[in-house]
Amino acid sequence: MSDEIPRRRPSGLGRGLSSLLGDIQREAPVAGSPARGDVRQIPVASIEPHPDQPRRFFAEAALDELALSIAARGLIQPIVVRPHGHRFQIVAGERRWRAAQRARLHEIPAIVRAFSDSETLEVSLLENIQREDLNAIEEAAAYRRLIDDYGHSQEALGKLLGKSRSHVVNHLRLLDLPESVRAMVADGRLSMGHARALIGAPDVEALAEEVARRGLSVRDTETLAKAAKPRRQRAGPVEYKGSHADIEALERQLSDLVGVKVGIKYSPKGGQVTLAYTSLDQLDMICQRLSGGKF
Repeated sequence: MSDEIPRRRPSGLGRGLSSLLGDIQREAPVAGSPARGDVRQIPVASIEPHPDQPRRFFAEAALDELALSIAARGLIQPIVVRPHGHRFQIVAGERRWRAAQRARLHEIPAIVRAFSDSETLEVSLLENIQREDLNAIEEAAAYRRLIDDYGHSQEALGKLLGKSRSHVVNHLRLLDLPESVRAMVADGRLSMGHARALIGAPDVEALAEEVARRGLSVRDTETLAKAAKPRRQRAGPVEYKGSHADIEALERQLSDLVGVKVGIKYSPKGGQVTLAYTSLDQLDMICQRLSGGKF
């Protein structure tokens, strides 16, 4: 799907990315002042990708589709770059830059901002997450980088991204998996729910291959991982959870998908689904996702 459709402006609550980029639409271009958000035409050959950008995987078919759109209509939405020596380094929009190359454009519109290394990573992460372009492993790796290299706390990251702290923590736990299993999540053979179910299980790589081969559901994966763990002596009989375990698994999956804690109350006659938020940014994210809007 093309990402060239202009997105509506945020409603005023979740302005994490806008606060970093500034209100570009309201800024008049200032000659010779790249830090003020000057929109200019820049040669494609003078732009280079950022080596630490969170997104690592670009679907070839989607790039070809976007390139056809750009060739027909031009690049409508500028990318964001920062000065880098005598060239420019991409802060946000590498996919559009790659597609513009395939469309054989010589120049593309770009917003030039003097971002620091930390701001560059933050904006790139925010832009990709808001477009839902990152897989779970890419997202987790970016979280780890912001925590380790730039001193962000898990709670601060959640507020910055409009996510719950548990969302950040659950992604970070994926980095404890073996590299081969992380690769299966990155290429789509396993979902984040599958990966979470396998954390802490013995012989995780073999279990992951079995899950992918058999096409198991997340619930089945949880059962498989639990059966693989050594049995412990228990003081009394174990209560059978039955459908409650299915509800808990569904709550976890929905929480991973939405980015906030999801609760489900079930009864044969009906029930409730609740979404818990801790900030106006999270509320804005929930509203926009339920309404089908973009950030």
